[in-house]
Amino acid sequence: MGTGLLGVAAFLAAVTMLFLAFTSAYLARRQEAGWFAFTPPSVLWINTAVLLVSSGTLDWARRRIRVGDAAGLRQGVELTAALGLLFLLGQLVAWRQLAARGLFLRTNPHSSFFYVLTAVHGAHLLGGVVALAIVLLHSWQGRYAAQAHAGVTNCAAYWHFMDLLWLYLFVLLFWV
Repeated sequence: MGTGLLGVAAFLAAVTMLFLAFTSAYLARRQEAGWFAFTPPSVLWINTAVLLVSSGTLDWARRRIRVGDAAGLRQGVELTAALGLLFLLGQLVAWRQLAARGLFLRTNPHSSFFYVLTAVHGAHLLGGVVALAIVLLHSWQGRYAAQAHAGVTNCAAYWHFMDLLWLYLFVLLFWV
């Protein structure tokens, strides 16, 4: 494991601890009075599919650079970043759908957790989009080759973790 990937792993361990703390608070709070769970906004299903597809496009890009296809890497990273931004826009749509239903940050504990957890996840995903932009910039500069693509691997590890984290949050918020 290279130092970059070790750094990503350490950061993801901290992110995991943050979301485990949120999970603990969520599970404790939902046992108290005043808890009203709501059904997920319909756009969240589309968002989930978008994020899963984005993992596929990034994995495809990673496979392309392994065989020395820099153009394939760029195409895959561009598509992944676009899908990541589409996911973030979809989260804003979900918030608007909730607002249209009268569910806001302060409406009830479940809506509070939804807004906070999706905002924190969104911030981390936006960081992933920035990392994808850096990978894309490095690709344009010719920094990646079939033998040297650690930055792509590190970015992919982070991105796939964000996808798994979203699946975890979606299940936690609506099926646990």
